[in-house]
Amino acid sequence: MTMQQLYLTLLAAGLVLLASIVATRVASRVGLPSLLLFLGVGVAVGEDGLGFDFDNILLADHLGTVALAIILIEGGLTTRFADIRRVLAPAGVLATVGVAVSMLITAAGAHLLLGINWQLALLLGAIVSVTDAAAVFSVLRVVPLPRRVAGLLEAESGFNDAPAVILVLMFSAVPLELSPVHALGQLVYELGVGAAIGLGCGVIGAITLRRIALPASGLYPIATFGFGMVAFAAAGTAHASGFLAAYLAAVVLANAGLPHRSATRSFAEGLGWLAQIGLFVLLGLLVDPSELPRELVPAIVVGLVLLLLARPVSVFVSLIGFRMPRWSLREQVFLSWAGLRGAVPIVLATFPIVEGVPDSHRLLNIVFILVVVFTLIQGPSLRPLAHRLGLIPREATREIQVESAPLDVLEAELLTMTVSPPSRLHNVTVLELRLPDPSVITLIIRDGHTFVPQPDTRIAHGDELLIVTTTKTRAAAERRLRAVSRRGKLAYWFDEYGEPD
Repeated sequence: MTMQQLYLTLLAAGLVLLASIVATRVASRVGLPSLLLFLGVGVAVGEDGLGFDFDNILLADHLGTVALAIILIEGGLTTRFADIRRVLAPAGVLATVGVAVSMLITAAGAHLLLGINWQLALLLGAIVSVTDAAAVFSVLRVVPLPRRVAGLLEAESGFNDAPAVILVLMFSAVPLELSPVHALGQLVYELGVGAAIGLGCGVIGAITLRRIALPASGLYPIATFGFGMVAFAAAGTAHASGFLAAYLAAVVLANAGLPHRSATRSFAEGLGWLAQIGLFVLLGLLVDPSELPRELVPAIVVGLVLLLLARPVSVFVSLIGFRMPRWSLREQVFLSWAGLRGAVPIVLATFPIVEGVPDSHRLLNIVFILVVVFTLIQGPSLRPLAHRLGLIPREATREIQVESAPLDVLEAELLTMTVSPPSRLHNVTVLELRLPDPSVITLIIRDGHTFVPQPDTRIAHGDELLIVTTTKTRAAAERRLRAVSRRGKLAYWFDEYGEPD
């Protein structure tokens, strides 16, 4: 590749990334799941759109696997253990027994209703029976569900990738040879060893990051994320479940009380969004739109079997043994409807293609259509359904609607600064600082505690200040902070106006 080709490739990648970010903003405004717009960007850039030809299934398979690991690490780093602790057992059953039940019912429906041979039918059932972590995490951010319902969905989506991958790889063997005893042993080994490696990496990472002082705060998020990737790779090397290891390691690290937790969470969310955008655009490139219409009816039939029969039965069977506390019918109905599909099934659909299963390209088209159609149906309907079932507390409907507005909408900027020991900001009150209007110190973080300052609050060495200002007054605010830091509150008397050196 020449340098000119490299520049053109980077330019195209940057434009696709920016278009996907704009699509995310549009999706949040109109209420559409962002994954659909990412897939649309990939299809638009592809061979039938702008003409970019991409058909490297093996590369897509490898990149998709890494992207899924990043998404699961991000999900684990944003998970509070208190929210999932009480639902670990039902989530584990739903991620194993539930996936198996859903797979068998979906496979039987595909074979009996569409005449698909048993190997492809079992592959299709295993592929679409897994819920998608990225889709579920995005829904949980906007629907105020009861803690145990949200925790169960979150834990299930983090756990069920591993069993689905094992089943898909098992059914991708050519020729197909099924051995229930061998399959069960492999499942137990991969899940057990994967869980052990993930928990071990999480504990080692937590101990290490507590005891070492890194030279820059920005290294803590990278190191935390790095331990999650080490867990994923180590489990994969041991032929265990890397997905489960990555998720569990991230959960342990997120709940270990490590320094710079908010920065770590923001870093993880940024990488998670980048992985989602790259993954969905890549999967959109793989699909040939001209081949999709012929698989529309099979995809809808399989989706209906999955949504109306396989998923509800799997939820009922998985939760029937958990009596204390008992799962109500309303909760089970919502859990059945909230089994969202997304990138995971599409990535899994590439596995049998790589393994050379006959006619397996058809699975990719069926799964792609199923994900798009049923995400459009399920995603926007989850909040109204939760209201109808009474799962959203009445208090939530009485609350005023508070929205988080990006600072660019308000034409504002957030500044952060730490008062180092040489600074003369020490012992200056907020009032004496006299920041240009409308700049204001909104929060002070002191000795790990956060509080809202008053006009007579004195700034101290080691304080971290969070300052909200407007774009127009940012430069003046920075100059005033530098001036007082250099010469104290009487800086102007010494002709110090905080100009940059």
